[in-house]
Amino acid sequence: MLKIGFVSRIGSMALVFALLLPAISFAAEPVIVDQGTEWTTSARNDFYSRDQGSQLMPLQWIVALKQPNGKPFMDESLSRYGYLLNEASRPAGLPVGFTITSGGNGQEIGMSCSACHTRQIEVAGTSYRIDGGPGIVDFQSFLADLDVAVNTVLTNQQALTDFAHAVLGPSSTSADKEKLREEVKAWYLPYHTLIERALPTQPWGPARLDAVSMIFNRLAGLDIGPAPTYMIPENIQPANAPVRYPFLWNAAIQDKTQWPGFASNGNSILALSRNLGEVYGVFGVFHPRKDAGHLLGIDYLATNSANFSGLLALEDLIKKIGPPKWPWQVDQTLASKGKAIYERKTEAGGCADCHGIAPGETRFFEQKTWKTPIQDVGTDSKEYEILSRTVKTGVLEGAKIPLLASPLKPVDTAFNVLGTAVLGTILQHYVPILMKVEDKVQAEILKSPFPPETDSLRDAFIAPAAPEKPAYAYESRVLQGIWAAAPYLHNGSVPTLAELLKPAAERVSSFKVGPAYDIVNIGIAAEQTKFDYTLQTTDCSDRNSGNSRCGHEFGTTLSPDEKKALLEYLKTL
Repeated sequence: MLKIGFVSRIGSMALVFALLLPAISFAAEPVIVDQGTEWTTSARNDFYSRDQGSQLMPLQWIVALKQPNGKPFMDESLSRYGYLLNEASRPAGLPVGFTITSGGNGQEIGMSCSACHTRQIEVAGTSYRIDGGPGIVDFQSFLADLDVAVNTVLTNQQALTDFAHAVLGPSSTSADKEKLREEVKAWYLPYHTLIERALPTQPWGPARLDAVSMIFNRLAGLDIGPAPTYMIPENIQPANAPVRYPFLWNAAIQDKTQWPGFASNGNSILALSRNLGEVYGVFGVFHPRKDAGHLLGIDYLATNSANFSGLLALEDLIKKIGPPKWPWQVDQTLASKGKAIYERKTEAGGCADCHGIAPGETRFFEQKTWKTPIQDVGTDSKEYEILSRTVKTGVLEGAKIPLLASPLKPVDTAFNVLGTAVLGTILQHYVPILMKVEDKVQAEILKSPFPPETDSLRDAFIAPAAPEKPAYAYESRVLQGIWAAAPYLHNGSVPTLAELLKPAAERVSSFKVGPAYDIVNIGIAAEQTKFDYTLQTTDCSDRNSGNSRCGHEFGTTLSPDEKKALLEYLKTL
């Protein structure tokens, strides 16, 4: 534990954050878009700050870090990356989705799903808040700049002195400062290794992230190697298949999830497996170890920061988020014409065959879901390279989940490593009899089926089967609230719904990304001022670029009047 000095940690941190607020206090409050009666202010505040077990670094450290311009790293609640001020945060000044929990060095700052799944758009000078919407945030720049800030502390004597003074107080000794430096150095080694190897040279840009690669990289590269670092650096690969953040409303009732549809969904245990993998990707602390005393052969909870109650609470909150209601005027007569077009068969330019509400799989306890078709419609194929990536399995070599997963080979797919880590953690947490082998009777338990709800874990991670000919299928979700989810296609390569109704060859090849919104064409406005970033896309000749705008050529033959009517109807969903 670090020395506190004469100022209490909590008081010092609250003071520092309070000093950040005046610079942004003059910004107008956003309009809160109607998302149903269940989505209350208290639910929203809970969603913004609920801990899920992520531990990025000690809170005092990030408060003490500086930008190259000398301003605090946390200046203006990280708004330069697109993160949004959480007015109800404690301590004050934290962005939406940045959380506080207890860790090895006291209070730790982490992230939860709302950091990346809360959207704010701007129309005619007014901001609109959409909870559960795809975040328009630049996560890659945040990661890279944090790497620079910590490296400066380790390589610049004055920066180290200032940092130590802020963290330890003025009465700290040289020994205290050296101890702090060693702790920062130990933190920085795995973090820098990840950043150096994983961040792509072609940036994701705002509103996109290669989440699957980053989860694979953190788990296989930083968590399952030998102590004391736990690293297997060669398992970390460039995260070069960015996708758009998905929207969360109705996510809990789709029967499949993840863009390629590899995760079954629709009940609490399946949701937990989905969300636990996300925690491991955003700074969860996880170091499993071999232990012959456990029936699973691995102690998945030996070092595991996942907050199970927080994860379950967040999933319950997500169920309350309704699709956002279009806050501007709608031409109801035109929308009625659009509804008829939407309900046509696909070959006639309609949408309902793939995106309409239809019964899906029934999950445990007769929980009904919505069908989520998984189809190849000619879109970018890059994510499928990620799913087939292989890694060294480290401490998990030979690990198996009886009845659910095969033993891991010395080199196996990162997908299987993630599945084993998640399923093993959930089973050890919820099935206490698996904790220790006490007698032969308990050892026989593995010959019997697992309890009913955990049995659904069989389908939690199902890698897409290799087809006879190449196919790259992605989910087709129900389109409620689709107006608020630009840019479009799974990789965010099309800025507006109007562009999506054009043949791929006619879609814009590049566009600026930011919160300014076009409510006529429905999506990202052509002119942006928040970020200095332009997404360059590729055509159908380079479908595997990660940035291809190819595919989903539905509705492209509709007349201009029909397209206008369809767009008007999509505003009402």
